[in-house]
Amino acid sequence: SLLPPLLALLCLGVADPSADPDEPWCPYKVGGDGAGARLCFRPPARGFQCSARGCRAHRSAGGALVANVLRNGSVLLQWGLRHWGPPSPRPSASLRGFALNCSWDGTYTRFPCDSVELGAACRDYLLAEAHGSVRYRLCLQPRFAPPRPAPPAQCVEFRVEPAAMRDIVVAMTAVGGSICVMLVFICLLVAYITENLMSPALARGGHAAAAPHP
Repeated sequence: SLLPPLLALLCLGVADPSADPDEPWCPYKVGGDGAGARLCFRPPARGFQCSARGCRAHRSAGGALVANVLRNGSVLLQWGLRHWGPPSPRPSASLRGFALNCSWDGTYTRFPCDSVELGAACRDYLLAEAHGSVRYRLCLQPRFAPPRPAPPAQCVEFRVEPAAMRDIVVAMTAVGGSICVMLVFICLLVAYITENLMSPALARGGHAAAAPHP
């Protein structure tokens, strides 16, 4: 069916060309119930690994939810089912989806972010833009069909590095590298002058001092 890719293009702009067409698309609805809710589809981020240089991982207390905070300000959430409640022979048989709630700390109070409802095939979700220097709290809860009750939500908290600080660090690194290269060049130039210009002049001066006067 061409409906999921078409909806993905409308919601996200461009679909991921590296996504496997056999993988199930992740349907999600942002904003909860009401006129502001919109249904979108996205391909799963299979095989993502959080590298130490460009990513920092924050795990919930139960281990089910992981927030991968990237250096570009986005956050990739990943989760599994094996950390929720007792094991089941068919844990996905009665699974109906997931509910994601987001909030962040302000100066005097806590403000809610967009609530997201995700389908049963979803195992990750991307927060494209997160505010710097703000402490976020995201809670994810799976939803099962009756009579299985919904297990408690698992929450993860993290703080995104401010974009200005990232720019300052990058600028200082670039300036420091330029200064190091300039110092190396100056040292090589001084060594060249000492070796090739000063030594012959000293040698000629020594010969002139040793020559007898007529």
